[in-house]
Amino acid sequence: MGTKRLVTALIIGLVPVLLAGCAPAVGKPAQAGTPRAAAGPQVSYPVGVRTLDLRRGAARPLPTTVWYPSAGPTGPTPRVDAEVAPGRFPIVLYSHGLDSLPDLHRAVTTRLAAAGFVVVAPAYPYTKRGSRRFDRNDVRHQPADARHVIRQLSRLDRVPGDLFAGRLDTANIAAAGHSAGGFTTAGLFTDGHAEQWRGGIVIAGGSRVAFGGTAAPMLFVHGSADPIVKAARGRAAYDRVPWPKAFLTLVGQDHGTYLTPGRPGFAQTMAAMTHFLRWILQGDQAARQKIADAAHLTGVTEFENRL
Repeated sequence: MGTKRLVTALIIGLVPVLLAGCAPAVGKPAQAGTPRAAAGPQVSYPVGVRTLDLRRGAARPLPTTVWYPSAGPTGPTPRVDAEVAPGRFPIVLYSHGLDSLPDLHRAVTTRLAAAGFVVVAPAYPYTKRGSRRFDRNDVRHQPADARHVIRQLSRLDRVPGDLFAGRLDTANIAAAGHSAGGFTTAGLFTDGHAEQWRGGIVIAGGSRVAFGGTAAPMLFVHGSADPIVKAARGRAAYDRVPWPKAFLTLVGQDHGTYLTPGRPGFAQTMAAMTHFLRWILQGDQAARQKIADAAHLTGVTEFENRL
């Protein structure tokens, strides 16, 4: 490993260390008449987990972890290949950062699954931890990977006998991601993006591309003292978003400590994200009104609301 890459890996690697060991988006969010999952009661589901091989050609393997609402029973850890709970559930594509892995974000992903979302997290081939051909510039190819993963997953909804058959709300999809995964998330909302992509959550990330196409609300989450991706970079991307948007600042915090259960701002971040997803994916207007209050904690968070 060259010196430059070693330094990069050591710095970026601090974030997954913070996350390791944890159980752990103007216009309208959708056009009138667009099929929606019913908001329904806000229950907490047991969580199931499934792994899929959704490669995009031989050169781009995409082992993918899927956390989802299960039929139970409740347990301390997600149950492998558990039966999916009755109903159809919106999908959230979650992208990891540099030198990370989906499982290092399970503090976030399992909580979103428990809230009623199917959370799909690919391990990107050249930015994941352990990649033999690590290349941070490969992030620019990851939005195409993400779209491929969603296409492949969506097909399972129509496969008789599959675990996910009849359980996926493929018309309502959101994206979320941390650090480089935040850049991947932003990259999904360029001109011409499919209407089924309802909005995104950019955590400690930004954007190198121009937003465009169908209105897709965006929530940005950023530590004001982030040494890896400066808050100003996230703010610059936020300022370019032409749709409803909000910016949640974790005051004085770094690149990801607030994604760790028990740390200041974790509960507010998760609550704001969950209400945001219920709004954009289920059309829950009550959830939309709750986002700002959920994000508030005096001295810990600041919230700019343009939703």
